[in-house]
Amino acid sequence: MSTAARSDRAHVLVVEDDPTIGRHLETGLAGSGYLSTWCRTGTNALAESRRRAYDVVLLDLGLPDTDGIDIARRLRADLPDILIVILTARTDEIDVIAGLDAGADDYLVKPFSLTVLLARLRAHLRRRPDDPPEAGGPIRIGALTVDPAARRCLLGDTEITLRPKEFELLVVLARQPGTAVARETLMAQVWDENWFGSTKTLDVTMSALRRRLHEAAAEPPEITTLRGHGYRLEYPK
Repeated sequence: MSTAARSDRAHVLVVEDDPTIGRHLETGLAGSGYLSTWCRTGTNALAESRRRAYDVVLLDLGLPDTDGIDIARRLRADLPDILIVILTARTDEIDVIAGLDAGADDYLVKPFSLTVLLARLRAHLRRRPDDPPEAGGPIRIGALTVDPAARRCLLGDTEITLRPKEFELLVVLARQPGTAVARETLMAQVWDENWFGSTKTLDVTMSALRRRLHEAAAEPPEITTLRGHGYRLEYPK
């Protein structure tokens, strides 16, 4: 994480073409102690992200020069640990899922409250991936090895590259295999105990985690969806 975030002055890149929303975000972020830079196009945002270290990107999906989903995908590839929150006027669920699957950590549907946005930012920034890992050695479940201290995941002899939230979600499940873990517990431990609002981010992150595990040659333990409750990491059969 950048020096700005460690000093509680996280630097936010705002990517929004609407001048009213852009100014509102700039003013609100500054009033809450954030440093911010405002770009109105995806092209300028990508250039700006290479020029300076940012901790957060607030990304509008409806940009004038390119689709915000493409920008999210490129930002995630270039900056794996940056926090990306998409801002969208699109109400179709498939658009939100596409944005999250492209690499965003969270989303807000316009119009949204500045209070809600700031609360979400605080929740995410309290849970940055370079926080000190919890104590404990590697966890082994069948062919799966999860090492929280080293932040490594292996299936057989193959190391699996996971995004920060994917890894943290797997750690919570792997610490209690065979046990049903509630959605609320996963949100509290992987995102934040004061989280409120939609938990769709959990479902998309889980989908991505499953996909990455199943891309490996070795057979991973199954993660069962428990409708109305949560998820369970199964013991190998």
